[in-house]
Amino acid sequence: MAEISILGAGGLTGKELLLLLSRQKEHEVVHITSDKLAGKTLAEVFPEIPFPKNLTFHSHEAAIPSQSLVVLAVPNNVSIESAPKFLDSGHKVIDLSGAYRLHNQEIFEKAYQLKHTQFSYVDKAVFGIPEIFRDKLKNADFVSNPGCFSTSVILPVFLLNELRKNLRPRIIADSKSGVSGAGGRTEDAGYSYTGVYENFRAYKILSHQHEPEIKEYIYANSGLPEPEVVFTPHLLPVYRGILSTIVLELDTESFSDPISILQNSCKNEPFLRILKTPEEIELKRVQHTNFLDISVRKRRNTLVIVSALDNLIKGAAGQALQNINLMTGTKEVLGLFP
Repeated sequence: MAEISILGAGGLTGKELLLLLSRQKEHEVVHITSDKLAGKTLAEVFPEIPFPKNLTFHSHEAAIPSQSLVVLAVPNNVSIESAPKFLDSGHKVIDLSGAYRLHNQEIFEKAYQLKHTQFSYVDKAVFGIPEIFRDKLKNADFVSNPGCFSTSVILPVFLLNELRKNLRPRIIADSKSGVSGAGGRTEDAGYSYTGVYENFRAYKILSHQHEPEIKEYIYANSGLPEPEVVFTPHLLPVYRGILSTIVLELDTESFSDPISILQNSCKNEPFLRILKTPEEIELKRVQHTNFLDISVRKRRNTLVIVSALDNLIKGAAGQALQNINLMTGTKEVLGLFP
């Protein structure tokens, strides 16, 4: 069991994590913060969440319980300063921002347009995709939760296992997101639901902050050099969900059935589902779940992978709860099935 403090509990991912935690009894939320909602109760702000305890929102500066695991659901600049403070005070920390994912400071500061003043702490963080780094996460004190787009691209390629050594070093990923992914942290009307209604467009072309993240981790545990990654995100007129199409070329036309490889790679993974055809992949199958659905089709030496996940759950709060469970020795699926 863990006591949990959530900084930024009033935001989209913070709320989603509260909802997931309300489904289980092993972990107890003991502290929640939101500078905008300080002084209000959880029942006032989110009456739809059936929480057994009516917590009160505090400001981010308020003292937190000394033994609690801290979840940072706050902007990158806040996480940069907050994570070291909590780690140095003996707390375990999960950071949902991008502040501690990238190991090259120059690349980080270019991607996020932000000066990183605590970069030495990056090496202390474990990248939080459980299906790749499960053993490290079980012993981690500091976890950097992955980006939603990144999860939808990195995991399917990782699951190709032995085929990765035959991939040509150029990966093209085209991802479509609902507004809670792209627009959940901005006041730009172009990212609001009214702004995308009856519309569809690309954004941050060749400049999205998840592109270097995908590049750094897509060949995790393989010993292969980083590939070139061309990543293009698009904004869908839906609230939640990400669907990604990943195009890969191999240096041979003779290789094992990719569907069989994927099935074998995740046969013991509770949240990964391999579907028979890419056309079966759709948002409605994964919305409000912690599942990542994947399929693939082969033509000669080309693979086209299609994946889908809920950006607020498997792409954020659900993956964070998986990591909480692993870090605290709790059953990994706790709170993640209705």
